[in-house]
Amino acid sequence: MSATAAVRRIGARKAGRRARGARGIGPSGWVALGLLGLVAACALLAPVVSPQAPNAVDLSGAYQSSSGAHLLGTDASGRDLLSRLIAGSRTALIGPFLVVTLSTLLGTVLALAAVWFGGWFDQVVVRVVDAVFAFPGLLLAILATALFGSGLPAAVVALSIAYVPYIARIVRSAALRERNLPYIAALRVQGVHGLRIALGHILPNVSGLIVANATLAFGFALMDLAGLSFIGLGVQPPTSDWGAMVGTGMAGVLQQHPQEALYAGVLIVITVGAVNTLGDRLTERWEARS
Repeated sequence: MSATAAVRRIGARKAGRRARGARGIGPSGWVALGLLGLVAACALLAPVVSPQAPNAVDLSGAYQSSSGAHLLGTDASGRDLLSRLIAGSRTALIGPFLVVTLSTLLGTVLALAAVWFGGWFDQVVVRVVDAVFAFPGLLLAILATALFGSGLPAAVVALSIAYVPYIARIVRSAALRERNLPYIAALRVQGVHGLRIALGHILPNVSGLIVANATLAFGFALMDLAGLSFIGLGVQPPTSDWGAMVGTGMAGVLQQHPQEALYAGVLIVITVGAVNTLGDRLTERWEARS
């Protein structure tokens, strides 16, 4: 067996061990994964499982309590709360998913490029990342919506940019440690191309950490987007969204009808808690295997 094949087998076995470790997330991790799966299923099947049209207005039925027709009651416009909560799971998941996907792709590319090329390029990337990291993501999103208008697209783009430093710094640290391992030096001596080493060896061996931190970032993005919708800069009415429902439901709280804000807020807390629990378990498994 050639030296190149040997180091490749070593790298592959190492990646496999880390991948198996990421799957061992423990009971709490599996409970969190189950809860997230349930929320995702509701989002995918929303048109099928919603008992009523989420935007159907019935002013004569405002603030109804739980009944056979409305299991969770209605809001100020007589809209079915259960249907709106189910429909709101879509925007609650789609927005954070887009933020995490964009920021993880860009942050990982920057981190791998900085580690591999090193020198002045690495220093430039580090300084730019630090500068963006010092700027609060939520404030950047507020500025973006002020410039480009309220709505989910502007908030997603702004938060994606704000989350890049968070991903890039962590991936860079892990990739730098991986780059200094003997098997990478052996591959370089064998003349393996740098891009092939970065994508075929370094990236697979830090993928567990990338997944763990992307999971944690999902929870932060969900809270940030819900906060923007709460103040009217995110998802716009009449589209169902948990953060927006908390905002519009505040009027009902003052009128002794807290159902809308309460149910939406509880769902945000449960979902973010499940995401953070899963992310913590994945991080622990990564640290145990690294």
